[in-house]
Amino acid sequence: MGRFRVVIAGGGVAGLEALLALHELASERVEMTLLAPQQEFVSRPLSVAEPFDLTDPRSFPLGEIAREHDARFRGEALARVDPEGRKAVSTDGGELEYDALLVAIGVDAAEAVPGALTFRGSRDAPRFKALLGEIEQGRVSSIAFAMPRDAAWPLPLYELALLTSARARELGRALDLHLVSPESQPLNLFGARASASVKSLLEEAGVALHLGWAPVAFEAGALQLDDGAKLERDRVVAVQCDRVVAVPVPVGPELPGLPRVGPRKLVPTDRYGTVEGLDGVYAAGDITSFPIKQGGLAAQQADAAASAIAAAAGAPVTPQLFRPVLRGALITGHAPRFLRAQPDLGLGPVSSEAARSVLWWPPAKVAGRYLAPYLAAKAGYPTSKRKQLVDVEPPYGDEGRGLSAGHEDVVELALTSAEASARWRDFKGALRWLEVVEDLELYLPPDYEQKRINWQGLAGQND
Repeated sequence: MGRFRVVIAGGGVAGLEALLALHELASERVEMTLLAPQQEFVSRPLSVAEPFDLTDPRSFPLGEIAREHDARFRGEALARVDPEGRKAVSTDGGELEYDALLVAIGVDAAEAVPGALTFRGSRDAPRFKALLGEIEQGRVSSIAFAMPRDAAWPLPLYELALLTSARARELGRALDLHLVSPESQPLNLFGARASASVKSLLEEAGVALHLGWAPVAFEAGALQLDDGAKLERDRVVAVQCDRVVAVPVPVGPELPGLPRVGPRKLVPTDRYGTVEGLDGVYAAGDITSFPIKQGGLAAQQADAAASAIAAAAGAPVTPQLFRPVLRGALITGHAPRFLRAQPDLGLGPVSSEAARSVLWWPPAKVAGRYLAPYLAAKAGYPTSKRKQLVDVEPPYGDEGRGLSAGHEDVVELALTSAEASARWRDFKGALRWLEVVEDLELYLPPDYEQKRINWQGLAGQND
């Protein structure tokens, strides 16, 4: 008999995590094809730092990743699924027969607050950078950061608010900042301890909180709000501001052959990632009906689906249920904060942690079990030897409250040490110092991103 044929549709976090997990669990038994329209994987969570010129996006060729894990790569998008014929049909009309299909194609990011600048990642970084230019010129003196009621992941909004506050202080500009959210507490998905830590950061940054309200529309300098109540419909509540920045809401793309649920047209799955009513079809990541859309959770869904597929392929693997653990690294402009929570299936937090110290290793923005260590090693960091991400405990008393003093000095010292190592032609040592910087900041300054690539090549020549 031939190998078990697996088609993975999607070249994002969930698709790559599934590819790596299946290679680890069942490489001798599966024949994998990675199907994705883009040629490269780009880490989206760091896009909030791009308008501030803090970092450039880092990309990794999908074809190379596929080859390294004994998979074929096809640069096409999934157009439809034929579950009866067990075929995945691409946009070019190609048919890929499968024994198992994992759909991880993501969602469309839809605008939900008319009149607002919707930040969906790198594509909107130039627009946000233009807004920063208006702040510098003194043309904008107040901004509201708004989370729609149906938004699936709030953390980028908090990061943009904190980074904007830090930039305004650098420029010496007075700026009124507001954060509007239907949440009961800041980032309440992470539980009480993390919420308290984030609230402290926002207060110190001068960001006014408006909780329990959802933004409706922005017009004529007023952001209209709705608290969800049915009474007093004539009452108008608004925040006065010059500009509004919002995050999008997810909408599932058209994909014939898959069931959809709810107004957002998302795919229903069980806790092994199996698509309801379809044999051999799995889904992971934002396309699923799981309400929180986050890279770390997408990776965990992919791990659960990969374990079920590996078992179906005959590997000695026990399928693992998706048990969500939220891990979020909040970029603040003054050292990141690491947040972790274990929600139950009703999304009520069972545990809550917040710390300046890392809570998982490697401390990647996307905490994928296999993907985070792989990308760290792919970046050329010689100390990144772990094959799987691990949780770590913070030092006693580290609650992550208050903006960090002296953090920038430590980062500068590490960058200076990297330069010194490179001058001595100790390029592996220079890369280790850059790894320290990424552990501290979660990203590299743009000019050091290019140096990292150069030093990685020179380190290889010295081997």
